[in-house]
Amino acid sequence: MDPILLRQVSRTYPLDSVGVPALRGIDLTIRPDGFTVLCGPSGSGKTTLLNLIGGLDRPDAGEVEVAGQRLNRLGDDALADFRARHLGFVFQHFNLLPVLTAAENVEVPLRLIGTPAARRRERVRELLAAVGLTDPVDLGDRRPGQLSGGQRQRVAIARALAAGPALVLADEPTANLDSETGAAILALMRRLQREQGVAFLFSSHDPQLLAAADDRVFLRDGRVTAVERSAGEVAA
Repeated sequence: MDPILLRQVSRTYPLDSVGVPALRGIDLTIRPDGFTVLCGPSGSGKTTLLNLIGGLDRPDAGEVEVAGQRLNRLGDDALADFRARHLGFVFQHFNLLPVLTAAENVEVPLRLIGTPAARRRERVRELLAAVGLTDPVDLGDRRPGQLSGGQRQRVAIARALAAGPALVLADEPTANLDSETGAAILALMRRLQREQGVAFLFSSHDPQLLAAADDRVFLRDGRVTAVERSAGEVAA
């Protein structure tokens, strides 16, 4: 995948009769093969930035380029298709469909892109095994309400990887987990990033996640204040 590029990206949200700026002229390059964390205090703009890179929101100004595609130039249908084929999402509250089993939740992205049934079943088995939900007990037939928080997050990660995305975006993926479970989920995502060649981009203030990151992008008041690379390089 090509680097993620943001050029003079701004986003303002209306509040009553005034506009509240969430991002202010962001220029940023994110490596395409890394484990990158957007960090900063509440209100710094990290979730807004994650949503723009994921095509869940659009900038008011500037350009967002992901996997060689300028997202702000895509229509709604083309953007939805791009998300389905190239991006995976892991949410803080899991966002699993409660009426579906774990396996059926993982299968949803594959249905959206028209994957044949036999390949869907094979891919779901592969991913549930990869996230540790088949040994010693196959948990794929259980619904989310029958799973622990850590197990639900594993299902969410498997779902995010189902369509073979180039990039997985995760908004505070360990926030609702205890520290031990969070560490296990972090180790799982790091392993899958290496094994499956997919980049991960997080918004988080979890010290464990920040310590494990290849790159850390620091935001405050809608601006990037520093980018700290794994080699120790710091760029303002």
